[in-house]
Order: sequence, then structure tokens, then C-alpha cells
Amino acid sequence: MPVADDTAHWLALWRAPGVGPARFLALLEHYGDLSVVFKASRRELAGHGLPEAALDWLANPDWARVEADIAWLSLADNFLVRITDCVYPARLRAIPRPPPLLFVHGDIQLLNWPQLAVVGSRNPTPAGRETAREFAAHLARGGLAITSGLALGVDAAAHRGALEAEGATVAVLGTGPDRVYPARNRDLAHAIAATGGALVSELPPGTAVAAEHFPRRNRLISGLSLGVLVVEAALKSGSLITARLAAEQGREVFAIPGSIHNPLARGCHNLIRQGAKLVETAADILEELGAQASLNPPVETPRAGPPQGGSFPEREGDGALDEDYRYLLQCLGDGPVSVDALVERSTLTAEAVSSMLLILELQGFVAAAPGGLYARLKTEGL
Repeated sequence: MPVADDTAHWLALWRAPGVGPARFLALLEHYGDLSVVFKASRRELAGHGLPEAALDWLANPDWARVEADIAWLSLADNFLVRITDCVYPARLRAIPRPPPLLFVHGDIQLLNWPQLAVVGSRNPTPAGRETAREFAAHLARGGLAITSGLALGVDAAAHRGALEAEGATVAVLGTGPDRVYPARNRDLAHAIAATGGALVSELPPGTAVAAEHFPRRNRLISGLSLGVLVVEAALKSGSLITARLAAEQGREVFAIPGSIHNPLARGCHNLIRQGAKLVETAADILEELGAQASLNPPVETPRAGPPQGGSFPEREGDGALDEDYRYLLQCLGDGPVSVDALVERSTLTAEAVSSMLLILELQGFVAAAPGGLYARLKTEGL
């Protein structure tokens, strides 16, 4: 084994051919400890519906590729977020077949910010490109992180608008986290990471561009977001796929109308006919989403114990509780939760968790429940 903890098993299973999110999550639910998967017999694993290619891989994993993944994670600002981690974005966890792993370069805290996806044509009109940029800038100043797919056209304009407004932006990649597609957006990707944004992918390092990756990317774009804004889109486009996924995930869908003479307005008009909200100004979106999320960016979002590759970036806050206590409360969730479960979720020691729970109980943030469980009482003062 290349490393002592279970990170290698997560990475190795995720690289197994034919093991997508559904099969991965089924194995995780069944076994709990993924190291057991690699000790199970071929017959037992076949009973879980794994294809022959996956069975061959699990019998003889390519640990060199896993070691390469871990080497990438050892670099500055590179992180692995597992679906069991407290920092895993709650909105994404709620979608069908969520990705069990996320590879992140940049500010990991943005995963849990209120986000709006802005998508559209790769070849927009000049007016469409400018609309995407202006809307993204205004929405970023309003407190939303702007999420898109780093594609040419509307995607790139949206990212740039957020950067120009000194706001937050998240680029979801259809490649591994160490690759940028298209290549001409490489400088934009570097700017996003360098100015407090994040590059996110469910695909392992080294994964090259492939057509089948983009629908997977699109479901992450909508899954991370409160809603999706379509600026310009033809009747058959990836942007409409993202909008459909957003609707299926229970997200808001917004569309900007255009001229009846503009072919790129037809996709938006079709969405509006299907129930998307017609928007004329960015204020329309802020007003609509205001009930779903605070549009002032959080002073600090929860962090999990450091993933493979280093500690999480910090944000200064002025709350009544220190960041470790806020983090433990986030791990507590809606409770009740046992001390053992909190130790597993937080990666803190049992002694630290017990001591912190006592302080939190004295301050009225948690209460002990029967069976040695603890439940959160309030969030004020965080």
C-alpha cells in the first residue's frame, strides 16, 4: 500500500473501470471500510454487479496511478473532498448519484457558498457575452459565487465578470483537476485559483478531455448551485442539458430573453415556455434567491480535518466561537450524534471532541441526549 490511511483505497476504487458514482456509493454503503472491497473475493464483488474490467482492476490495482494522485494532492492548494467529509457541499450531496470524490484546486470553502451557475453558448453574440459578464459581476457583488464550466463564450465571460467584481467564482472541469480545456482558457483558470476561486473536478488528475465527461460536469455545475442562469443557447446545446438537470435537481432555472431573430435566443425562449423564470436584470435573480440563502458571503464556512495534501485555507471571522468549535458544530449536523461518530466525521481525537462538547454544552450550543448522543441547540453566535 502506498499510504497508511484509507485515502489510497478511495482513489483506487474511483479509478476502477466501470465503477461510477452509483456503484461506488453502493459499495461504500455496503462495506463502510473501502479497504474491505480490495480483500473481497471476485465472486463476492461480482454479486454487486461489477463489470469484468472492474473486477480485474480490484484484483490488481495500478497503485502507481494512485500514488500519482496522492502526489498531486501533496501540492499547495490541492484538496480531496470525500462525500463523508463535513466540508462536502450539502447541495451536491442531495442530487442523484453525487460524485463520491471531488478534486479541488483553490479555495475549498467556496464549495459551500451560495452559488449561481451561469451558462450559455460557446459562440455567443457580442451582446450575449457582455450580458453574461455584467450579470456575473453584479451577482458576485451581491454575494453569490459564480459557477460555470470554464468553456469558451458565456462560461468564460461569467468567470471574468466575477473576477472583475472581485467576487468568488468556481470553475467545474470536464477534465482532471490538473488539466485545462480549452487550452486558451489556461490563464483564466490560473487567475481563478490565484484570486480566491476554485477549480473543481470529480475526475482524477491526468484525465484528458472526452465528450462523455461534459454531461457529468454539467450535473456538478447545477448540483453545486442554487439555480442556473442561461444567457444565450441554441435549441440543442449543453446549456439546456444543464438547465434540465437543474430542474430535475429542484434548482431554480432562469433565462434571459432575446430577439426573435437571434438563433441563440431560441433555447432561452424554449426554457421560458417550459417554466423557467424570465429575468431582465440581475436584481431579479437576487430577489428570487434571497429566501434560499443569505446573499452576504459567510464570514467562515466549515472545514474538515486536513485532507491528503495539507490543511484547509483559513478565513478570519469575528464570531463568538473559535473556528474549531464552529467546525465541530457543523460536523454535528442536525444530530443527535455519538462521540464516536463525531470523531470519525471530524478526524479529531476522542479527547478533543469530548472536551469541546463539554464547552459547547456549557455555552448552550449543544445538549446531551439519551444514549450518549449530542444534539445542536442553536447557531447564533457562530
